[in-house]
Amino acid sequence: MRRWMENTFRLGIKEFASLSRDVVMVVLIVYVFTFAVYSEATAMRTDVNGASVAVIDDDRSTLSGRIRDALQPPYFRAPVEVDRSQLDALMDKGAFAFILDIPRGLEADLLAGRAPTIQVNVDATGISQAGAGTAYIEEIIARETASFLKRGSETTALPVRPVIRAMFNPNLEAISFTASMGVINNVTILAIILVGAAVMREREHGTIEHLLVMPVRASEIVAAKIWANGFVVLLAAAFSLHVVVAIALGATIVGSVELFLAGTAIYLFAVTSLGIMLATVANSMPQFALLSIPVFVVMFLLSGSFTPFESMPRFLQLVMDLSPSTHYVRFAQSVLYRGADVEVVWPDLLTMVGLGVAFVGVALFRFKVMLAQQS
Repeated sequence: MRRWMENTFRLGIKEFASLSRDVVMVVLIVYVFTFAVYSEATAMRTDVNGASVAVIDDDRSTLSGRIRDALQPPYFRAPVEVDRSQLDALMDKGAFAFILDIPRGLEADLLAGRAPTIQVNVDATGISQAGAGTAYIEEIIARETASFLKRGSETTALPVRPVIRAMFNPNLEAISFTASMGVINNVTILAIILVGAAVMREREHGTIEHLLVMPVRASEIVAAKIWANGFVVLLAAAFSLHVVVAIALGATIVGSVELFLAGTAIYLFAVTSLGIMLATVANSMPQFALLSIPVFVVMFLLSGSFTPFESMPRFLQLVMDLSPSTHYVRFAQSVLYRGADVEVVWPDLLTMVGLGVAFVGVALFRFKVMLAQQS
């Protein structure tokens, strides 16, 4: 056992040396865990931010002016007044995300006890902004109308009034979510690419034949690639979380970073094993790239990082339960967003260990087959 560990350690050092000479891969690691995380968090906003809005105000009343003036930054840009005859053309060109059509007599009808309507035209090609922005505009109209009628006071309040508490992200800021999820998703991508590229580099450069004549076993080679490449990704993720997410983006990390990194190490054991398995199937680096792309795309698209896992069909949920990324995303969200401890996340950690053992078993078998074909 001691001999096995010594050989695994020395082969891992060799992996570090080999990676340090691969300039493209080093640049990719730096880019993915710095600029890519920052740009994704600041550019890919799922909340409403700076949405363009126009107003058709045929009423010219105090109420219509209050509604127009309530559409303020940072959610909306300053509203632009347009003519009704321009409505269809402006929507067709995508000039505005929202156009409010305030009819003539809105204030008079409201004061007379009638129920006037305000038409909100929405460009739903931007689906996330359309849904959230429509809800914002509905709330603004309801609030300004109630305030205008003096129904917002305590004396005339409705008998039931909901009190909303937004837990774990009280300001409902998307950047707090997308920043950490960028790190989580990049761990999956880089782990597969890095360890797979290490195997393909050995095969294409012919150094795999050198390993065959050395007194090392296949399990030592596989273990070395797993721990060395996983360690690089773990360090990069820790740096990105502390420097890019917490400092550069100012996102709040609620839970234990140490627990998150420990769970990430377990996840890397599973996903790097998967990368080795994919590399043993491909015969060249382009083949490995084409094979790995659909794998990690499915892993993070259907893992719950972008869409709620519960909204997926039940059959697909059962299938994705066999992916370590599903349990990793659930674990990471619990720790980073809700401050969960080991007592809460241990089932996902245990599942990742089990899947990692299964993947490394298949990867080792495939690696031995590959070595037999090379000899």
